[in-house]
Formats: sequence, C-alpha cells, structure tokens
Amino acid sequence: MASHGLKRARPAELVPGTVSVITARMDYLPKTVPPGWQALEFERLTRPDEAIVSMYARGRDYHKVLRSRLQKLADRIGESVGEFGHRAFTDSAPVLECELASRSGQGWRGKHTLVLNRDSGSMFFLGEIYVDLALEPTPPTTGHCGSCTACMDVCPTQAIVGERQVDARRCISYLTIEHSGAIPLELRPLIGNRIYGCDDCQLICPWNKFAQRSSLPDFDVRPALVDRSLIQLFAWEEAEFLRHTEGSPIRRIGHERWLRNIAVAMGNALAKSPDDDIRRALQARADHPSELVREHVGWALAQSPVALAVG
Repeated sequence: MASHGLKRARPAELVPGTVSVITARMDYLPKTVPPGWQALEFERLTRPDEAIVSMYARGRDYHKVLRSRLQKLADRIGESVGEFGHRAFTDSAPVLECELASRSGQGWRGKHTLVLNRDSGSMFFLGEIYVDLALEPTPPTTGHCGSCTACMDVCPTQAIVGERQVDARRCISYLTIEHSGAIPLELRPLIGNRIYGCDDCQLICPWNKFAQRSSLPDFDVRPALVDRSLIQLFAWEEAEFLRHTEGSPIRRIGHERWLRNIAVAMGNALAKSPDDDIRRALQARADHPSELVREHVGWALAQSPVALAVG
C-alpha cells in the first residue's frame, strides 16, 4: 500500500487511459461439497491432529484460472467492438477489488469486509478488466447484513475490530499466508489446526447457504490437501511440497513457511493432548536449517504438558 499509494483508488493512474472497470466474480466452492458443508468444515476444527487448508486453496491457483478467463472475455469484447485498450487483474496489483465489486453491483461489503451476494454468498473470486471504453455503470446493491455480527463474533483472533474493519496483523489468513516472519506468540494458540488461511467468517455467514458450487474441474479438491494429518504434511520435504502444490496458490508461501504453520498447529495439538507421534515428528525437525522453523518447532514442543510424578 505504501509503494502504490493512491493508485489503488485511481484506476487511470495504474493503467493510463482507463475509463471504466469491468468486474467479474467466479464461484470456487468445489462441486463435490456436500449439503451442510459449513458444519463439516467447523467439525474439522475439533480434530486437532487434522490439517486444515482454506477451501479456496484446495484446488488450482485461482490467479491462473480467473486471469485466463478474463482474457478470453476481453477477446470476445474485442470481437464485438474492435481493438480497445485493456488490462486484466486478479488479486495481482494495487486494485481495490472489493470496493470496485461493490460499487458495480456484484454485492455489498459484509462486516468481515468481503463482498456478499444474495444469490452466491461470498465463496467466489473477484477479477477486473480495466478498459478505455466509456461504459454505462451498473448500479450498486444495498447491504443486507442487518444486525448480524456472526462473522465478527466467530473470528478466532478477533481480527474484525469493527464493522468492515479488519486488523490484518491478527487475521489468520494474513499470518499463515502473507506474513513472512515469526507468528506472534500470543496468536499462535488461537490458530488451532489451520495451516493455510481461515474460513470461519465465511462458514458462519448465513448468506453462504446460497453459495454456488463451481462446475470447473480446476477447483476440484486435491486429495493431498484434505483429510490429512498434521504429521503427514509436516513430513513433506521441499521436493514433495513442490510436487503436491504445483499449480496451487499454496506454493507461493514456500516450504519454510509451510513447516512454520504446521509446527504451530502441532504445538496446539500437543497442548490439548500429549501425542508421542507428534512430538517425534517435531523433534525430527528440531535442527532444521531455517531459524524460523527451528523456533516454531521449539515452541510447539514446549506446549506438551509435562507429567510429574512423586515416588
């Protein structure tokens, strides 16, 4: 934000010649998700030795999928209107995606700051095409959150500090994906077994009973990322991590942060119940070359209750 300043709010400064912005959304809920999927996802949180990856990241990298489809849309527009200036974005530049989407009628900003749609909830990705065409604006929609504060109440770290205000420094998605350093000590126990992202504010939202399943095979769940134990994923060496995350948004955090995140989750599992298998898995990484990994492994091992006996 500091680097790009007001370019985020002034499309013509980011892409000179921009007159209008076409916004798009694309559902990502896997087509195999069963009814009552929200309850099933919350259930995962009660199994501390299970690794939880955010639902959007269980398939192919949405950046690749949506950007490709936006370009195809731009090509089709060009077939109708002739050559025109354009540039497509998908969470890849200083673009105020949620604000543009809400102003153009894709939905309204929920209290968790995400865009909500009456027919699709919030389980969708956003993309934009900046164009040099003067287009008739689509009117914005009205908000329909009412007095509901479910998303604010459920947030494990209380990162939603006010309506439509998120403190990213406390957000589990930020901490496990964007943050490159050590995870703050006071927040580690609150992360639970979430190793990449967090869906809680979306799972609890009543509007997501209308979330639409995607027909695209791109968002089919990768078996290696679901219903797996923390021990299984912590055992991946870097080559295995790269193989399982090829074409996945997870790859961008790298193996080091992957181990960091899982170590925190393993420490939280140990705090709930002593587990020799988890302890041994952590000890096997205790001398890892990365100082970041070593520190989080040491913290995790320290969470195991010490049994005292008097003879």
